[in-house]
Amino acid sequence: MVQAIVTEIRLQKDYLGDLPLASIYFGGGTPSILSEKYLEQIMNTVHQVFSIQEGAEITLEANPDDLTKEKLIFLKSMSINRLSIGVQSFRSDDLVLMNRAHTPEEAVMSLTNAFDLGFKDVNLDLIYGLPTSSDKEWQENMAKAFNFPINHLSAYALTIEPKTALAHFIRKGTYPPIDESVASRQFEQLMDFAKAKGWSHYEISNFALPGKEARHNTAYWQAKAYLGIGPSAHSYNKDSRQWNIANNQTYMNAIEQGVIPSEIEQLNIKTQYNEYVMTGLRTKWGCSFEQLAEFGDAYLSFFRKEASSLIKEGMLLEKEDKVVLTQKGKHFADKIASDLMMV
Repeated sequence: MVQAIVTEIRLQKDYLGDLPLASIYFGGGTPSILSEKYLEQIMNTVHQVFSIQEGAEITLEANPDDLTKEKLIFLKSMSINRLSIGVQSFRSDDLVLMNRAHTPEEAVMSLTNAFDLGFKDVNLDLIYGLPTSSDKEWQENMAKAFNFPINHLSAYALTIEPKTALAHFIRKGTYPPIDESVASRQFEQLMDFAKAKGWSHYEISNFALPGKEARHNTAYWQAKAYLGIGPSAHSYNKDSRQWNIANNQTYMNAIEQGVIPSEIEQLNIKTQYNEYVMTGLRTKWGCSFEQLAEFGDAYLSFFRKEASSLIKEGMLLEKEDKVVLTQKGKHFADKIASDLMMV
């Protein structure tokens, strides 16, 4: 698989043109499980094929149990300067429910080691809406997260994927079904908690100290071009989207033949408008009338008309030259975006 990934990097060398890379992100699962040899092979190939901007943000997603001191020292030597650690919870009951391999103690140790070894940009993932956590326990979880010198937090409501252990437990009655009102209430508590700490809620699921917003993820929401490598990876160059096949073996077989196994969708003006609305509304920057006008008068008029009722309902707020979600509206972001999209 690693050989296929480094081969695809070389095959995709022209996708982004001559632009130097402003960010690199090892994600999409558990890249921290890779040995030093393989991480080094991938990173060296990136350096050989692309120009990398000075001070580029280089992030690695990691499981807490993978982040030994030795691994962290190696990551620093590879110029990885940002970690996204999948803590999910500091409570044993929650981690068992989510079938996580690490313990609360390992989560604490991974963060402690990262800061002791000089990592300054660290994101921590949390999950809310768990049937094993009361509101009080969720608040304790948040407090523990913010007690670390992290500068970024990603938080997601628990979702039940079919064919998982949790889905099986709920069907059997071992755990209660997911209560959406609990998730909504705990999301509200998180927004209030982060605001009181002076953090920016810059995207529905993401919070950061001012100026510490993730450059890589922000590029997605601001419709900047990006290149994804590996099975299921998505890429975007402003004119089209492409996504690689998900099956590992099919992916590797195609790459071995010098073929990138991907599908491509050319983006028409309606698709570009809809994507701008969908991504823009998720952020604190919202949707600007100036940018909406670039899609044409018909799109701007449609947006203004549909947004007017949502503004009256307190879901949206118009300020300066843009429309943003209110705190109330953030609970219904997907539905609001859908209402503002052209069909």
